Amino acid sequence: MIYTQDDDMSDLMNNHKEDYALFFDIDGTLVSFNSHEIPSSTVQALTLAKANGSKVYIATGRPPLIITNLSAIEHLIDGYVTTNGALCFVGDELVCCQPIPKQDVLTCVEDAKAKGYSLIVVGRKDVAVFDPKGDVERIFHQMLAVNEFAEAAPLDVVLQQDVLQLTPFISPDYEKELLARMTQCVSGRWHPDFTDITANGADKGKGILAMARHEHFDPQRTIAFGDGGNDSSMILQAGIGVAMGNAMEELKQQADYVTTSVDDDGILMALKHFNVI
Repeated sequence: MIYTQDDDMSDLMNNHKEDYALFFDIDGTLVSFNSHEIPSSTVQALTLAKANGSKVYIATGRPPLIITNLSAIEHLIDGYVTTNGALCFVGDELVCCQPIPKQDVLTCVEDAKAKGYSLIVVGRKDVAVFDPKGDVERIFHQMLAVNEFAEAAPLDVVLQQDVLQLTPFISPDYEKELLARMTQCVSGRWHPDFTDITANGADKGKGILAMARHEHFDPQRTIAFGDGGNDSSMILQAGIGVAMGNAMEELKQQADYVTTSVDDDGILMALKHFNVI
């Protein structure tokens, strides 16, 4: 059942609901890959959860520059875990920032240039795009409706900054080979064509812990929602890990609960199941 603006939401709100710190991935979890929008049932569910005392946090691989598809729920968000946990903040207050060691950054950049594969370099302030094959344009612009990379900075400018994330467009097999040369990094793949690389110690699960320390809540009183490989750490770290119905099979195996898909009211159903709304 989908609740609309005309429904009486008060019948779902009472003093006996559970309150949690709720963490949501964006693509494929909050935002549909089909419509590129947040389903109305999800907006209603988060509105109810907030009214019942829960907190709402974003946990995404996206850097802040391209977190542009959350306007329907921006007023509900209490904090952000971005770039897979490398940069976390609440309002204007920095919670944590963990850059990739410079040598590992240069290893990846030089490899991308030598091998000719596309690469997104996320700096502390700017993002650079190296796209010799048009993969960034094809996937981020055409498939994910991300237009902000048109404002990308020159690579040499971004390399002067702390680099928080590298997104090379490489196969899973080559990812293993590359990471063997980037010894201070970890990788989280949520798309078959690319992976997100961050420094050791920077992932969504550790982002939850950093936010818990900052916001003074019990990490066990958290529910994390995700669908991709880079959500694995937070699904395992959270008190309750929820995989969307459209999630990759490995994540479903790791989760405490599998809900319906993002397009089939998955967040609404899960929050009702756990008595949050």
